[in-house]
Amino acid sequence: MPKKPTFSPANTLVVLDFETSGLSPNQGDRAIEIGAVLIEKGVITDRFSELMNPGFKISAFIEDYTGISNQMLKHAAPNHEVMARFADFIGDHHLVAHNAAFDQRFLDAEFAHIGHQYAGQFGCSLLVARRLYPLATNHQLATLVRYKQIPNDGTFHRALADAQMTGHLWLTMLDDLQRDFAISTPPFSLLQTLAKKAKADVPKFLRQYGK
Repeated sequence: MPKKPTFSPANTLVVLDFETSGLSPNQGDRAIEIGAVLIEKGVITDRFSELMNPGFKISAFIEDYTGISNQMLKHAAPNHEVMARFADFIGDHHLVAHNAAFDQRFLDAEFAHIGHQYAGQFGCSLLVARRLYPLATNHQLATLVRYKQIPNDGTFHRALADAQMTGHLWLTMLDDLQRDFAISTPPFSLLQTLAKKAKADVPKFLRQYGK
């Protein structure tokens, strides 16, 4: 599968979120819901949202945490069907998630079940937010939504709602890069690099980039 060029703009990509039966696909946990938004040139242009039946009952804790019941999953399509449709949705776009390491593990595991590989690379809105918003109380999605006054309907821990809020957070961070550092339409690779920078080095790094 060819690699997506690293100079792709950071304002065109897919933001995704999984709800899962547990914390680790290595322990047999599976995705139970996928939500995603397609952002093109800074505008959300499409959405994807489906429950998926993992083939076993989820715990009462997960039912309470997500609001997704076993009864709801009973009538959902199996994982392999949903993930095949999601593969078509993301195409070769880069991907973003909040705490991306978690979602990437599940995406890789679910795609492995259907023998699919994706061309895009991952970015993490949580790591970028830690660099751009060091004064935030913490960098959980709900906290950042309040901190940056991002529109929401109060729904959390459902995949599409979280993906939409993460998408708005990502676009807010791009706006702040332009406002504070005169960085307009940065490449996706800049956000990936920023996520790995020591926090103390961030202002100097961005000022030099914006010159």
